[in-house]
Amino acid sequence: MATTRKDIEAALWRGANTFRGAIDAANYKDYLLPMLFVKYLSDTYTENVDDLKKKYNDPVRLQRAINRLPFVIKERHSFSWLYDNRYNDNLGELINVALRGIEDDNPSLFAGIFRSIDFNSEAMLGNHKQKNTRLRELLEDFEPLDLRPSAIQPEEGKVAVETVGDAYEYMIGEFAGQAGKKAGSFFTPSEISELMARIVDPKISDIMYDPTCGSGSLLIRTGKTAIAKENGFVKSLSLYGQEMNGSSWSMAKMNMFLHEILDAKIAWGDTLANPLHLDSDGNLMQFDVIVANMPFSQDKWAAGFNTGGEMAGKSKEFKMEPALDKYHRFDWGIPPASKGDWAFLLHMISSLKSGGRMAAVVPHGVLFRGASEGRIRQAAIEKNLLDAVIGLPANLFYGTSIPACILVFKKNRNRDDVLFIDASGKDENGNLRYKKDKNQNKLEIKNIEDIVKAYESRENINKFAHVASIAEIKANEYNLNIPRFVETFEEETLIDIEVTKTNIANIQYELTEVEAQMAKYLKELGL
Repeated sequence: MATTRKDIEAALWRGANTFRGAIDAANYKDYLLPMLFVKYLSDTYTENVDDLKKKYNDPVRLQRAINRLPFVIKERHSFSWLYDNRYNDNLGELINVALRGIEDDNPSLFAGIFRSIDFNSEAMLGNHKQKNTRLRELLEDFEPLDLRPSAIQPEEGKVAVETVGDAYEYMIGEFAGQAGKKAGSFFTPSEISELMARIVDPKISDIMYDPTCGSGSLLIRTGKTAIAKENGFVKSLSLYGQEMNGSSWSMAKMNMFLHEILDAKIAWGDTLANPLHLDSDGNLMQFDVIVANMPFSQDKWAAGFNTGGEMAGKSKEFKMEPALDKYHRFDWGIPPASKGDWAFLLHMISSLKSGGRMAAVVPHGVLFRGASEGRIRQAAIEKNLLDAVIGLPANLFYGTSIPACILVFKKNRNRDDVLFIDASGKDENGNLRYKKDKNQNKLEIKNIEDIVKAYESRENINKFAHVASIAEIKANEYNLNIPRFVETFEEETLIDIEVTKTNIANIQYELTEVEAQMAKYLKELGL
């Protein structure tokens, strides 16, 4: 019987139920997604070897063909071996050894991919007995799942591995929904990824980058948007990302592999203090397309620049200065120590090629906060880099209910205006420009289409879009607060005082009659 995406998702939910109540929902992903990944690798490798055995009778030729496979999974590192040994007293240690073995045997693909995961942690999984029980049940949750490529029933227009990848990404989103505030650091809702990818309009030849890539979903969607334009025939992509959180970095590496993007360059480290994508001269690498759902107003964003030191026998207070950054990203100004939004934006602008496009999700404070942020914002506008400001509805993102917006920048623009779009309200028919949900609002396909169409047409649309000149923005003192440019005020219907007075009089008359009737009934009852 063929394995469908729903079968894969069901196995992941079984695993989630195994851990429910034992560990925080935010940590489910750290155990379930790697186990799915190991199951897929093991089943795929087994089928590849079996196919080669049917093809080659000569042991030498067979071994040579096996050595040419994209990756190797030794028997003691395979899911089936772990399952057969699930009653072993040191199961957590065996799983850890298997994961490290997969890394060591496939350094070009999987080096360090499991380094932030510990299946032998009693602090996370409970005492020795509890831990062994949960891990055994986890293996049993996944064992019925057949992930051999020939056994998977792909969705229309996709191949087997993409079915696994889509299920993987779906579950990242589901875990994000359960993880609360911790979720915003690793997942961008799929509809936001779709919108941003279409806004930056990636080409298959573009070099694409996400400096805060989380689980890689936004970067993958941007790359897949470029492929879709080529009718899916071109598979080579130049994707670069960096992520500071080890667990999220691991997810991104696995996510890329499961979407058949084997050459993505995903670095682990602090993007601001230690950017790792550099050119041959040691300068920041330049990209055609940059997308990011960066941390909102990150506190102590410059901590990585602090090398310590003393002055006059007293500890000196660290203060970020432009000279501390050898890449000259902060020459326009230093963002506040407690709000790193413009620090990330300046990094992206510095990493953008001439003619490049970038879209970043930011909190609304970026649009109007003053002091150093105001000066940086003014410089970006005066240098004609800001292309559009797109206001989004509240409660779209995991981990925060506040409304956000998308800033679009371009280098060497051929125009000198800024487009403002307010997608947080209602359309001309009074319908919301988003789907209101109990837990989290969503942008539907029509909502995305409306935003993209308004961005591409770049025309004034009543209560939705406005093209502002630089002079108009200057007159607003470089404050980009969207209501200053897109008028969404709804005029209240005028009240007819005379009609209202008549209605009140009628109600009072009816009330008097009801009270009289009530008094009659009470008298008849002797009350």
